[in-house]
Amino acid sequence: MSYKNLNSCLSDLEKTGQLLRIPVEVDPDQEIAEIHRRIYQKKGPAILFEKVKSSPFKAVSNLYGTNERSEYIFRDSLSKMEHLIRLKVDPSELLKSPIKTLRVLPFLVNALPKRIIFNKRVLQFETKISQLPLIKSWPEDGGAFITLPQVISFPPNSKSLKEANVGMYRIQLTGNQYHLDQEVGLHYQLHRGIGIHHKAFNQTDKEFKISVGIGGPPAYSLGSIFPLPEGLSEILFSGLLGNRRYPYTWQDGYFIPVEVDFCITGIVEKDLLKPEGPFGDHLGYYSLTHDFPVMKIHKVFHKKDPIWHFTVVGRPPQEDSGFGHLIHEMVKELTTNEFPGVKEIHAVDVAGVHPLLLAIGSERYMPFREKSPEEILTQANHILGKGQTSLAKYLIITSNEDAPNLTTKNIPEFFNYILKRVDWTNDLHFYTKTTIDTLDYSGEKWNSGSKLVIAANRKIQRSLSSEFIGFPTISSIEKVKLISPGILALEMPKYQNASQAKTEIIELKERLKNYDTSGFPLIVIVDDAEFVSIDFNNFLWVTFTRSNPSHDIFGLGEFIENKHWGCRGALIIDARKKPHHAPELVADKEVESKVDHLFHSVESLKPYA
Repeated sequence: MSYKNLNSCLSDLEKTGQLLRIPVEVDPDQEIAEIHRRIYQKKGPAILFEKVKSSPFKAVSNLYGTNERSEYIFRDSLSKMEHLIRLKVDPSELLKSPIKTLRVLPFLVNALPKRIIFNKRVLQFETKISQLPLIKSWPEDGGAFITLPQVISFPPNSKSLKEANVGMYRIQLTGNQYHLDQEVGLHYQLHRGIGIHHKAFNQTDKEFKISVGIGGPPAYSLGSIFPLPEGLSEILFSGLLGNRRYPYTWQDGYFIPVEVDFCITGIVEKDLLKPEGPFGDHLGYYSLTHDFPVMKIHKVFHKKDPIWHFTVVGRPPQEDSGFGHLIHEMVKELTTNEFPGVKEIHAVDVAGVHPLLLAIGSERYMPFREKSPEEILTQANHILGKGQTSLAKYLIITSNEDAPNLTTKNIPEFFNYILKRVDWTNDLHFYTKTTIDTLDYSGEKWNSGSKLVIAANRKIQRSLSSEFIGFPTISSIEKVKLISPGILALEMPKYQNASQAKTEIIELKERLKNYDTSGFPLIVIVDDAEFVSIDFNNFLWVTFTRSNPSHDIFGLGEFIENKHWGCRGALIIDARKKPHHAPELVADKEVESKVDHLFHSVESLKPYA
């Protein structure tokens, strides 16, 4: 089924028991977000908030709260999109299944954008920013944010839809130095599509006009974040995803997607930056306050009976994981095409996506030589040099000739496979003083840190142990916990500074010299060993979001040989919180208590209490 708008999608979900209505008034200041998080954790339905405090508009979230519902929403276009992607990979598919391809042609034609002259639905009514559902998700957020916007921009002197950029860049509506109802903050970097347009407008005397859509068919949101190849319009792609034409119009020089529920138009001030943030982000920490562009509000349009579409982000997994699932399902055929020799890539969602990337490549070089990483290093460099995968901080790659059923999706099994085979004297490859994800504060400066490739495809080097009998008593170690075979967590005092940490590490290495760590190739230093050991996801999140490879990795018997660093014993990762790290996300206790009461008193919420 193709959805004309957001309302038609919600009606379908309600008919199939996949929509929850909340009829009582709820506060957009953290309360709505807490309700969303609890229902998401229970794998609950999409949530329609019918009464949002201080706003006349309804709001909806959790559309993509489960992979099954995400697939259901795009059930009609998913198989057709997969076929089109296969055609991009191998045009000979056209000859292999011409009848199926011919069936897809109407799907292509139906997706073409369509300019509307009359019945401009979203332009029927106007409102103000202060009347919108001003949703604040976490206590220290700088204000209310739009979390699922479709930000649409064009280069100077262009109205060509092929040149448009549609991106999902968060937008701060209130707080900080923004003048309410007059301006909002735009969180984007200059290397993004809209940033390129911004830079181009800076060379002209023309106004940089942009439009921000909220709501509309679900395809519009997914199309805004899809990693499209250069030259493919997000507007056309949204039509393909939604299996229907993308209607639009122009108003006062602004592009208007007429089927969205709200459309905010405005002018980006070319030389004006204002503090934006903090914002509780998808790594599970706040992204801190930094200067970003400002948009002066022109108008805020909305259709009749609009619904504010939003999500809540935080420590993963969260609802945006549903987006990731859909994207993976559609582009999995592209992996071997984009990265020759690579069989699988998995950006680990529970580790914050970009901090940890797992990959399975292949070794076709020198098959008569002893097994060692060769071609997979070339593949690793390719992965780190392209698109979204270039943001990876840790990349662990292997080949699976001796284990054809190995998959990056089974993460504990993948780690087990790697740790049995890795050779810490040869298989560590650092990239220092480089850029990392702007949301990752593990580096000592914003957007600056290091990367580590662990390339391991050797014969088995060791057995992994599950017992640490006789582990030495060390004054700085408060607790020792087993994470999984081969991985130990050591709880140590709070990290004060690099000098103190260095002293602790020296003592640790000295005391472990006479202890057999051969069964534990990986040791992680943490603030709370109990927390890390309870769940493998906790281990992944703490270890890879709280460490900067060049600064926080040590080893027993470490050495430098011709500028190559390695260690002859266990690898040690200091994954304690550092003073320069962003604070983690913690919900407000009073809000939690208020929501507890709601879940026990509101009939529709009781099943999720």
